[in-house]
Amino acid sequence: MRTASAFRYGVGGLGLVLIGIGAWRVADQPDPLGVLVWLAGAVVLHDGIIAPLVLAVGLLLVGRHDRRVLRGALVVAGSLVLITLPLLVRPGEPPNPSALPLPYGRNLVIVLAAVAVVTGAVILVRRRGRRPQRGTDDD
Repeated sequence: MRTASAFRYGVGGLGLVLIGIGAWRVADQPDPLGVLVWLAGAVVLHDGIIAPLVLAVGLLLVGRHDRRVLRGALVVAGSLVLITLPLLVRPGEPPNPSALPLPYGRNLVIVLAAVAVVTGAVILVRRRGRRPQRGTDDD
């Protein structure tokens, strides 16, 4: 057996073990049906809305060479929003004043602006690197 095939079987076996652990943990929950509905909703949301939207934005906004950069930035920004969202929409005051001591909305906007600036800079640098130099003779 080749090394690549052995690696694939090993990773596949590990994946099956992790699926079994996940199924066991879901079955151990007080409301396993609720967890399964939530997981199904996450799959539908990702595959039906988020992924096509990221692909379409990358297709419509930038050229072929910069699509991966923009799509990567959109994935990073989306991940940041999803991580911060529970802190932003939590109703009422936190039970412990030290639990949410920071202005998460403002900080999210700052980090998203930083992602946008870095993405724009990367796209500009890549475009400058692709331009042919004028006035140079290769004779």
